[in-house]
Amino acid sequence: MDGYNIFLMLLAVYIAGLVAIGWYFNKKQKSVTDFWLAGRRIGPSALGFSAAASWLTAGGILAVIGYYMLQGMGSIWAFVAPNILALLIIAMFVGKIKNLPAITQPELLEQRYGSAVRWPIALIITVVMILFAVADVTGLSLVLQVFYGIDPLYAAAIVAIAVSLYVTLGGLSAVVWTDVVQFAFLAIFTIAMAFAAVGAVADGGLNTPAISSSELFGNVPDVWWNPFSIGIPMVLIFVFAIIPGWITEQDPWQKVWAARDAKSARLGMILGSLMITVVFAACAIIAIALNNIYPDIAGMGFPAGMAQAEPALLAFVSERFASAPLLIALSAIGLAAASMSCTDTFATSGASCISRDIFQRYIKPDATMKEMLVVNRISVLIIVLAAVAGSFVIPNIIDAIHIATFIASASYFFPLMGGLYWKRATKEGAFAGMVVGFVVQVSLVAIDLIKTPPMEANYLETVHPALMSHGVIVGMGLSAIAFFGVSLMTKPSSRINLAPFFEEEADELARYETREISETDPSYSAFLKNVDEKVAGERAHLQLNLRASGALSWHELVEKLKSSSPAWVTPTGLDSIYRLTHGDMLACVTVTRGSEESDIWLKAEPRLETVGRQKKELFTAYEELKKVLGQKGVNLDFY
Repeated sequence: MDGYNIFLMLLAVYIAGLVAIGWYFNKKQKSVTDFWLAGRRIGPSALGFSAAASWLTAGGILAVIGYYMLQGMGSIWAFVAPNILALLIIAMFVGKIKNLPAITQPELLEQRYGSAVRWPIALIITVVMILFAVADVTGLSLVLQVFYGIDPLYAAAIVAIAVSLYVTLGGLSAVVWTDVVQFAFLAIFTIAMAFAAVGAVADGGLNTPAISSSELFGNVPDVWWNPFSIGIPMVLIFVFAIIPGWITEQDPWQKVWAARDAKSARLGMILGSLMITVVFAACAIIAIALNNIYPDIAGMGFPAGMAQAEPALLAFVSERFASAPLLIALSAIGLAAASMSCTDTFATSGASCISRDIFQRYIKPDATMKEMLVVNRISVLIIVLAAVAGSFVIPNIIDAIHIATFIASASYFFPLMGGLYWKRATKEGAFAGMVVGFVVQVSLVAIDLIKTPPMEANYLETVHPALMSHGVIVGMGLSAIAFFGVSLMTKPSSRINLAPFFEEEADELARYETREISETDPSYSAFLKNVDEKVAGERAHLQLNLRASGALSWHELVEKLKSSSPAWVTPTGLDSIYRLTHGDMLACVTVTRGSEESDIWLKAEPRLETVGRQKKELFTAYEELKKVLGQKGVNLDFY
């Protein structure tokens, strides 16, 4: 059996395992939270594996090795250090992020500013996720092209089919647990390659003179080890250009929301940072050995040598293990795992914006969970296919990642982080900051891509040093000016928009009006028997599934609930209605559409010490819902 058929056989087994994981979690989904946030039950270990896997793409690994070969430790600021630092910084923000009552960032920004900002940020995030996925498709295409001579289109098809199969089945739970498997494959592959590359040098393999490991590392020039060899200005530009985009990236926030508690989320992010540090350290060792095996590549310098440096590891594997097709196939599987682990995250994150923030919010607010899942599955396919198309336009792996990051940094860093910590931020300021940042940054990237000659420094860098990294500092600066300037010139946000983000505002708005309920009330006892209660960390998850006996007009139901009591509010549109009775909005009762046309779901996520009170609050909400529907002759049954 030739090497390519061995690879296909192993790939089929591997994908079957991933699909089995997706199918398993498909059977366990009973709510919106289960699908998009894994039921908020993810522990620190799984979260750490997923956080690490989501930011380690096959293309990224190959590019990092290439950068190490040509620029040494000075190259860490372009990809390595921002990855590590961003996860650590997100860990610092967990306390603020974790308790926000949202499933996506566009939903979060609508809560903060109003509906005007939700659709543009949803579109921007979708574009950013597609660009991130481009790097994954490009990386795997390079792997399979070098190993087996496969056309890039077929490599892209492998990613598209595999990811769409298991992600559309199991939602975020499938993404997280397949990430655990995929990171294990990638880490084992990278560490094994570090040993193999150093071993090849020590053995004098591939027509190189044999030298000891101590000689290998001792011969590395001092400048190679200097992390500031590219100059402090470049270090600062990379830090301020990349890290803001990565700490506000939607996918790690969704994983923070999916964690069972703040402690698990914080530990998971720190663990993920440590895991990718180990992999990047192995990449550095590989690069040192490859520079000894292929000295001509390092002599070409940066950026001219990147075309040879990026696939250098693949060339080494092909040459070193030419007589062992199984090892080459296993290497291909390890790198395919890296591509899939990133693509599934980006596809899931982008699809949630399309299905929840655009389709359900603006096109069909009364969409059932079943309809949402269909749209979500189609959205995953759209994002993967768009990434495939993009891989033929942006062939440079790291450039695709940087372009996505710079657009994110310029577009929504200030509206998002400003909204979390600055009360004076307004919807007009947020909209202006997003639009200005996005338009300016996309324009600067387009100019760079069009005017930069092949294998030359970016055009804008030759115009002025401040325009390095596709001019992202300019894009972010103009976005900041628009955001802060317009916010100060416009009317402050309403208290209902400030409530989820500032506890004192929520307390002012809250209405403690739950009526007295007797524990011995037969109707309350029957109600409790139908409440699904699960504990995850510091919170309980209460879910009540109801089925209406007659036709259900969701829009009419929402309006009648709002008119029945001022406690009912819709800060994110008609798809979700909150009973705002106290400052902790996650604990407040939320009513959403269920799986079928006649299904209604009530949920609340109170802290453990307030579960008793919130069960009564849930009962009160149920009684008010029953009363409103009873006026239309519609009864409610538990199911």
